[in-house]
Amino acid sequence: MIPGPSGAGKSTLLNLLGGLDSPTSGTIRVCGRDISALTNNELADYRASTVGFVFQFYNLIPTLTVRENEAPVREIAPNALDPKKMIAEVSLEDHLNNFPSELSGGEQQRVSIARALAKNPQVLLCDEPTGALDSETGVLVLKLLLSMARNYGKTIVIVTHNQSIARMADVVIRVKNGRILSCTAQENPMSVDEVEW
Repeated sequence: MIPGPSGAGKSTLLNLLGGLDSPTSGTIRVCGRDISALTNNELADYRASTVGFVFQFYNLIPTLTVRENEAPVREIAPNALDPKKMIAEVSLEDHLNNFPSELSGGEQQRVSIARALAKNPQVLLCDEPTGALDSETGVLVLKLLLSMARNYGKTIVIVTHNQSIARMADVVIRVKNGRILSCTAQENPMSVDEVEW
């Protein structure tokens, strides 16, 4: 979990981990690999196979159904999981033929999570995944992310303005002015239900 105010450097850190931005100095190691030394083609392969992205505003294609939004994953990711299975995992199998405009914000976010997980990435990078949701739906999304991390053995990195949800994380990374201030393991993280919104 990377909590903090706007301008602290949270999203920049996420973009660096995702290979979307390049560092001006130093190295970035993800899953034992120095991604700061990769060529553009190698970075494209890294993004296709190692990381998945979940954004605050879902990034679903509005003219495609849920099924069609999920379908390209198989073409992009070498070890993709069955997209329909991931849609079932987020309890939206009855909405495969719906367009994004026919879904609630929480449902759209769950489609976004299912799409990211269908890539079968080692690391799931989430930029404010609950920021556009009400607290009840936000709790459901966080529970879903945690269950996916445990059931599928994924590392999930969440960037958030909401300081209180940091108490549910295994590790909290604090950033300020573009620098990492601390990295703290929490021995007894709270359950999502215990966190005050």
